[in-house]
Amino acid sequence: MEPSQSDQVIAVALKAVSKTYGATRALIDVDVEIQEGTVHALIGENGAGKSTALGAIAGRVDFDGGVVEVFGEPLEAGNLRAARRNGVSAIYQELTIVPHLDAAANVFLGSVLSRFGVLSSREMRRRYVQLCAELDVRVIPAGVPVGSLSVAEQQLLEIMRSLVVEPRVILFDEPSASLAVEEREALYKAIEGLRKRGVTIVIVSHNFDEIERLADWITVFRNGRAITTSRRGEKSRAELVRAMLGEQRGDQTLGRVLMDKPVEIHSRPVETGVAPILEVVGLTVPGALENIDLEVKPGEILGIAGLVGSGRSTLLRAIAGAEPTARGTIRLAGAESPWPRTVRSARKLGIGLIPEDRKGEGLVLLRSAADNIALANLGAASSGGVIGRRKLRAMVAEAASRLNFPVARLGERSDRFSGGNQQKLLMARWLYDRPRVLLADEPTRGIDVGAKGELLETLRVMAADGIAVIMVSSELEEVLAVSDRVLVVAKGRSMGLIEPNGDQQIAMEDVLQAAFGMKEHA
Repeated sequence: MEPSQSDQVIAVALKAVSKTYGATRALIDVDVEIQEGTVHALIGENGAGKSTALGAIAGRVDFDGGVVEVFGEPLEAGNLRAARRNGVSAIYQELTIVPHLDAAANVFLGSVLSRFGVLSSREMRRRYVQLCAELDVRVIPAGVPVGSLSVAEQQLLEIMRSLVVEPRVILFDEPSASLAVEEREALYKAIEGLRKRGVTIVIVSHNFDEIERLADWITVFRNGRAITTSRRGEKSRAELVRAMLGEQRGDQTLGRVLMDKPVEIHSRPVETGVAPILEVVGLTVPGALENIDLEVKPGEILGIAGLVGSGRSTLLRAIAGAEPTARGTIRLAGAESPWPRTVRSARKLGIGLIPEDRKGEGLVLLRSAADNIALANLGAASSGGVIGRRKLRAMVAEAASRLNFPVARLGERSDRFSGGNQQKLLMARWLYDRPRVLLADEPTRGIDVGAKGELLETLRVMAADGIAVIMVSSELEEVLAVSDRVLVVAKGRSMGLIEPNGDQQIAMEDVLQAAFGMKEHA
């Protein structure tokens, strides 16, 4: 029997809410009640319906049937303004930042402060600093162009923007997916402070530690349905996993491991006597990286660890040809090449990139799933300059199926897929067109437990096939679980390479000490 909420003020209620996209039933008669002043988590696999439910509350999703109420007032389906008038503010996994505007302008976008009808830049900057203090985060300079900030910093600006209108309900879709440990702690404190002030929080998350830290109530979604709602602690992780995945899949070893521990995919010793496939010497990006050296061998996963802002993503982008000011020496299989100034030139060297921003930089959202997988090598499916659609689909189907991507949906537009399936498209691209070196920047960001395990296992499989992999992740446990060696960077400098000690795995303490500059490794 589910716990009763009838004696509580209900801030948000979904009553028999349904939504269909073509042949896909994203929500099926969903009933959920969310109490005022609580943190309510929605969990489930990618595509289970939780983000669609969040969009229905926010007025972003024009649902087909049922009713969404905010403090007893029915909302017009798909009406963002109506939701905002009722005190609903939303922060989505995909950022809504305007890159050419500065930080303060992005925070007050749509809610500018004025005096006597005149825009007050001084008042907005004062309030901007105040919001940084409320979130207990480092003050990002108000005048800095947002396009130059990291994804984590942009995410924090989105959170600050939501607080400007003093909402009654705040919706978070994977808010901490790209934040480092200290930034996550600041976010958690901010959410706890909002709850104490009576603000209702609805959060979609795949991070069980986060859910157990923050949530008062947990609703599990599966295949478009709300399966169960319980108080925090009433159900074990194993019970929640079984509800998310179904009894059979929930009992699989990988599911249990990923819930009890972040991952358990042990790395292996690097073979001696094998020449590096990639060598980088003196990599410098003005203002971001200084004199970085690294090498990676075929069949090896080199992890890059560091705090947000340390330069780890810039390092990958520079090797991938996405940082035009980068300089240094690069050798592929012992042959020195000019430093790649474009992504195309890096591709000619056999270097592939899975970017951190899958929607902005990785996928062509209005093209089909098959097109996005084949994007790295469209010529393989062409004859006389004409792409054969049937041939292309057949060629990419194998790569897609290896990642449990729904092959029957390869013809659908990529923007219609969940975050986990979109990430699988990027990974499938490099299964289809094997690079010599694969750069994976936050490959599991914002995806569910099942997809996360599949993608991490795929990285190991690709390494076993002889591809050299360099991986960046904010989840340090993931870096340690899949990496053979770990290069630690801090403030744009190398803090050293950490290798396993005999049969022992790399110690998290060693990596953290190096990342915080407490200990530099040779």
